[in-house]
Amino acid sequence: MSTVSAYAAPSASEPLTKTTITRRDVGPHDVAFDIHFAGICHSDIHTVRGEWGGVQYPLVPGHEIAGIVTEVGSEVSRYKVGDRVGVGCFVDSCRECEFCLAGEEQYCNNPGMVGTYNGVGRDGQPTQGGYSGAIVVDENYVLSIPDSIPLDKAAPLLCAGITTYSPLRHWNAGPGTNVAVIGLGGLGHLAVKIAAAMGAQVTVLSQSLKKMEDGLRLGASEYYATSDPDTFKKLSGSFDLIINTVSANLDMGDYLGLLKLDGTLVELGMPEKPMEVPAGALIFGRRRLSGSLIGGIAETQEMLNFCADHDVTPEIEVIEPDYINDAYERVLASDVRYRFVINTESLR
Repeated sequence: MSTVSAYAAPSASEPLTKTTITRRDVGPHDVAFDIHFAGICHSDIHTVRGEWGGVQYPLVPGHEIAGIVTEVGSEVSRYKVGDRVGVGCFVDSCRECEFCLAGEEQYCNNPGMVGTYNGVGRDGQPTQGGYSGAIVVDENYVLSIPDSIPLDKAAPLLCAGITTYSPLRHWNAGPGTNVAVIGLGGLGHLAVKIAAAMGAQVTVLSQSLKKMEDGLRLGASEYYATSDPDTFKKLSGSFDLIINTVSANLDMGDYLGLLKLDGTLVELGMPEKPMEVPAGALIFGRRRLSGSLIGGIAETQEMLNFCADHDVTPEIEVIEPDYINDAYERVLASDVRYRFVINTESLR
């Protein structure tokens, strides 16, 4: 066992504070690496504050992790000391169910993927995340970060990047397709960049026009305010694919009406209340309402390679660990463009 510094939530109502945690010894198939950067995801905040239930405190969040390998197990073949690596939202799965065997480990149902934090590892111990100085992970759940992607910008790709890349790829975004992105935040700004890099025509649908200049700079061709009722009239039947990156309860009838025949609206956010979906909005247009959950290991590696090849990286604000609690408040106030990333040097 080794001891590392970390920032942990003692409870749902207390601020994160500096502490120490233990990491397991490196086993034959393990990769140990120093964490250099860790992204702050909105789901970190939901989990820390107990909004999704089932939290084991004290909890170290963080599932957007980038760093440098310091040790590998005796049977590790994929990585060596000095490699640039990352870890995303999960660190294990059953490896035997149909989904794991298909490379869709995020949908593991036996009993499910092991979260990078707030999960239970094979050793029976709670998993702790990336707001820390180092981590040990089975090599099968470690990603290789291409040299052209800076480590600080690589971190958010391991959740926000794959969360948006996967549905865009699955529903064939590319030349000749019209894609709309609802919301221009941590997820939305990467959805715009990735969809544009895939060759799609991209439109941002945001509550207001205050981020319009950013949206067009990031790759969108059009930008509309959803607070304007004329937007829904003008864009009726316009899109092959809509990626919803916000967690607010939207008028689904209005948004489904923006789809073409056989179009798909994909939910990435999780609204607080059940979604009300008018059947007619689906039936009269053979439209689909779907969802998507991050991506498997192979697809996440594919996403990293795609981003390296197309120079796609997130817009970030790097912070020190003692600013985490302030950063949480700013995320809740939508006061970040577009992703906080923690420099963990002081925790190593």
